[in-house]
Amino acid sequence: MKILIANRGEIAVRIMRACREMGLPTVAVYSDCDRDAPHVRAADQAMHIGPSEASRSYLRIDAIVDAARRAGADAVHPGYGFLAEHPGFARACGEAGLTFIGPTPEAIALMGSKTAARAEAIKAGVPVVPGTERPFDASASDPQIARAAEGIGYPLLVKAVAGGYLERRLVRPRHVEIQLLGDHHATIVPFVERECSIQRRHQKVVEESPSIAVNGTLRARLAEAAASVAGAVGYTSAGTVEFLLDEDGSFYFLEMNTRLQVEHPVTEMVTSVDLVQWQIRIARGERLEIDPVTALTPHGHAIECRIYAEDPDQGFMPSPGLIRGLRPAAGPGVRDDAGVAAGYTVPVHYDSMISKLIAWGATRDHAIARMSRALREYQVLGIRTTIPFFLWLMRQAEYRAGAYDTTYLDRLLVERQGQSFSELDAGEQQLAAMAAALDAYMRAGGGSDGPPAAASRNGWKQAARRE
Repeated sequence: MKILIANRGEIAVRIMRACREMGLPTVAVYSDCDRDAPHVRAADQAMHIGPSEASRSYLRIDAIVDAARRAGADAVHPGYGFLAEHPGFARACGEAGLTFIGPTPEAIALMGSKTAARAEAIKAGVPVVPGTERPFDASASDPQIARAAEGIGYPLLVKAVAGGYLERRLVRPRHVEIQLLGDHHATIVPFVERECSIQRRHQKVVEESPSIAVNGTLRARLAEAAASVAGAVGYTSAGTVEFLLDEDGSFYFLEMNTRLQVEHPVTEMVTSVDLVQWQIRIARGERLEIDPVTALTPHGHAIECRIYAEDPDQGFMPSPGLIRGLRPAAGPGVRDDAGVAAGYTVPVHYDSMISKLIAWGATRDHAIARMSRALREYQVLGIRTTIPFFLWLMRQAEYRAGAYDTTYLDRLLVERQGQSFSELDAGEQQLAAMAAALDAYMRAGGGSDGPPAAASRNGWKQAARRE
């Protein structure tokens, strides 16, 4: 099997690594501005698919299918984003004789509709957020709508879908999700949950596994619910069922993502399962051989920080440009899924995430300490990144205690009132002042006469003293 990866950046590199371990050749696709991108260099073969704009390259179904044909690929992995949840793309691959490494076009279309997915969850007996199941028509009177609202309970959300319907608003929920795999032999394996409540404007920025709010009993119930939804639609490949967890411990189906998730590494770190390799094996028709109990039993704790080319001190504005230097974090329990390198120019045309930093620890406290250490090691020169923001977040008492919900980060950022994330503490300020004084002294010619005569014969000592 020769696999074309219909994506770019860190996820393309991640998929290529899985393929290389399996002995499978890979094909990269690239736009004009990605000609020298790391994912292009990491592949066995690369095909140009168009100009820099995504609409004229990575989002062109015809260009990608044609590239696969010209490269002699047998299969296509969509990654996430771009065309990953486009049923037309999955269908076009099948019609071209290419194996689509993902679910069926029918499953993508069905679960891609929030209203249809909600209906499937209800049919599967999975709890959903209380609300009206059909939109109101034009003849609905105010008293009718008021009675429906009272039956649902307040506070309410009014959603403008197909004419409008009502749904109870959960004030401070947690966002938890269940990763699962499904094969072509009707086997569904759910995995230990991921905690995804650290969000900025509804965008996940930190993910963990397991969740501090989920015990063994709740985990089993969430897993059973996720498997029921997936089984009801005949789901295959990797997918994720997302839930809202209320303050009273109730959970409700939110949606299903019919692709690999950005946060899949934290699941891999606590289960030792390579989800990408299993996607490929499932696409080849193999049976799942993962022990369900093992999949739901986490070992240790994992945290992922999404590192973006953004300036957190300027409202997280994008910070594209040339990466002049790069020193990724490393060491025990640290994984860096990066899609950039020194000398690469982060373009303006795509999502600004440049890396995912994952830290594993025996306990959650250990994972936080390890993530903090890794963030301090991570150096990116030439552009602004969100690393200072994550260093600040790892120090927050509520985060460290796990006392947060989906509204926590936005509230915390408002309370900061624009305070810089790069401010130094007293010790760091002292070190900076000492470094500046030494630099000024050396530039002014201080110490140019060299060390004392007794030490001048030792070149190592001379170099050390200058440094």
